[in-house]
Amino acid sequence: MGRRTLKTGDQAAPTASGGAETERSTLMQRGLRSGGAWLASATPEEVESFLDGLSPNALLSLPWLFEVWALPHQLPPPGAWKTWVIMGGRGAGKTRAGAEWVRAEVEGAGPTDPGRARRVALVSETVDQAREVMVFGDSGILACTPPDRRPVWEASRRRLVWPNGAVAQVFSAHDPESLRGPQFDAAWVDELAKWKRAAETWDMLQFALRLGTSPRQVVTTTPRNVEVLKAVLKNPSTVLTQAPTEANRAWLAPSFLEEVRARYGGTRLGRQELDGVLLEDAEGALWTRAMIERARSEAPEQFSRVVVAVDPSVAGQAGGDECGIVVAGVQSDGPASEWRAWVIEDATVAGGSPQAWAEAVVSAYRRHGASRVVAEVNQGGALVEALMRSVDAFLPVTKVQAAQGKAARAEPVAALYEQGRVTHVRGLGALEDQMCRMGRGGYEGRGSPDRVDALVWALTDMMIVPARGRGVPQMRSL
Repeated sequence: MGRRTLKTGDQAAPTASGGAETERSTLMQRGLRSGGAWLASATPEEVESFLDGLSPNALLSLPWLFEVWALPHQLPPPGAWKTWVIMGGRGAGKTRAGAEWVRAEVEGAGPTDPGRARRVALVSETVDQAREVMVFGDSGILACTPPDRRPVWEASRRRLVWPNGAVAQVFSAHDPESLRGPQFDAAWVDELAKWKRAAETWDMLQFALRLGTSPRQVVTTTPRNVEVLKAVLKNPSTVLTQAPTEANRAWLAPSFLEEVRARYGGTRLGRQELDGVLLEDAEGALWTRAMIERARSEAPEQFSRVVVAVDPSVAGQAGGDECGIVVAGVQSDGPASEWRAWVIEDATVAGGSPQAWAEAVVSAYRRHGASRVVAEVNQGGALVEALMRSVDAFLPVTKVQAAQGKAARAEPVAALYEQGRVTHVRGLGALEDQMCRMGRGGYEGRGSPDRVDALVWALTDMMIVPARGRGVPQMRSL
């Protein structure tokens, strides 16, 4: 069983586990909106009719029913899993989801009725962070719990005690050994990716999670490229939900979103902290995130040349390889050693027909006032040029054939980045993800690196091939 991923907006399949989880899964399977979304879009008459139909007790309970108000990524996926990882951007609602999951585990039908879990571990980087965020925070356990079920915080013992006898104990990731003695049937782990002693603490927690018939844990974290998080995600018993910061925009200040998107949108930090994307570099990668981030700036107004490069997909099958389309410009005044290139757009088409990508190439050519289209013709041969000329009969096309492997072709281009001679504008995240999975031994990602192939053809045509004709500067005696 491989790890399953549920992104915001996905639908979950029904589960056979029964109870509230079955009802939740059925609701998502039908593609219905949450109760909160329905109330927000309903007419005043519909809202009034709905509220009038509730009993006084149901009306008082409504604000505390998280399944009514939750976003899709905040609800546990169905099925038999051991670890649920909620990976999202800042402010995406991860903490609220974790707190509500603990509530659902420990609470029974009535305030004093037992729940599924009786002993819970709350693990954060420090005890102070666990107390201030997980327990007393605005989205913490106490804030989310109705008065008749609210647990009592026992500061001296660093634990919460519910009316039904369930206990949640706080632990610090700085002290993995503190998890050696206790045992639990549930755990909530917060911001795992930033712990200094993450691997040790995680291992100790797994040994302690041994009570009940099926102990489970939820991890709420912003992604970072750390081994412990990657190992957890690769575990077959892990399920993953992801969401960007914007998924929770109704509860965030509009000025916050505008400011952080303007400042960090399209950058590595923005992809990680706002989009909630785990950014990995392959071992021995030709490009690294740090290298790309150093090479980021706005494009100039004028270029010596602009090229659209295409690595075509001639199959046109849904779910097949992408058609890589990358636009780059060069300023080539002066000696070749001073030339600089900018990657200004990734116009790649995913899963479209050959006609669709041909139209996308011509559109990019016209949009940027390009001087030429560079197209790989290893697959498709004359058909590649014919497809584009069916859209624009006068399109200037340079046909290139790959005589070397992808990594060998990419190495001279990667060297340009090392020399600081290639710059990226913002918004090239998918291309950059592929670049950082390209090593000297080949591509370590899924599928084919079509975006990288197009990038390599563009920069080879603009920077490498013309420079070869210039020769090496010689000293002349007088």
